[in-house]
Amino acid sequence: METTETPGQTLPEQPKLELILGEEAKHFLHTAGRWANFLGILGFIGTGFIVIIAFFIGTLFSYLNRLNPVASTLPSGIAGLMTFFYLLIAVLYFFISYYLYQFGTSIKSGTLFNDSALAAKAFKNLKSHFKLIGITTIVVISIYILLLIVVLIVGIGAATSLNR
Repeated sequence: METTETPGQTLPEQPKLELILGEEAKHFLHTAGRWANFLGILGFIGTGFIVIIAFFIGTLFSYLNRLNPVASTLPSGIAGLMTFFYLLIAVLYFFISYYLYQFGTSIKSGTLFNDSALAAKAFKNLKSHFKLIGITTIVVISIYILLLIVVLIVGIGAATSLNR
């Protein structure tokens, strides 16, 4: 870091802040990394299942239409919409799993070899993981609030139309 000096005034040099981890903390991080790898791999498997479901949802809807004539009143584009929705969830779930897996891999190597660059990379991936989960949570809560408002408006409208 550069310091600028003004005439007649010298600034003290800033101390370099560093985090030094003990063996117990490294062990905890290494164990967390193993669990993160495990959960990341399960997330990749779950993503694969979601993609498979996305491509077979259209077949499921056409089969249900043949079994139940009432179900055939559903719009024909609902299967395509469901496929798109499931693929969107799969992409989101893939990135959540990817960042978690990358954290696990990097933190295990970083703690094993005492490599602070790998540890920094791991924490960057962990930050991305939690940021993505946070944004997703905000979006889902917003959708819930919007749906609640729509249901209340429709319910009030239905109630007033029954009283007429």
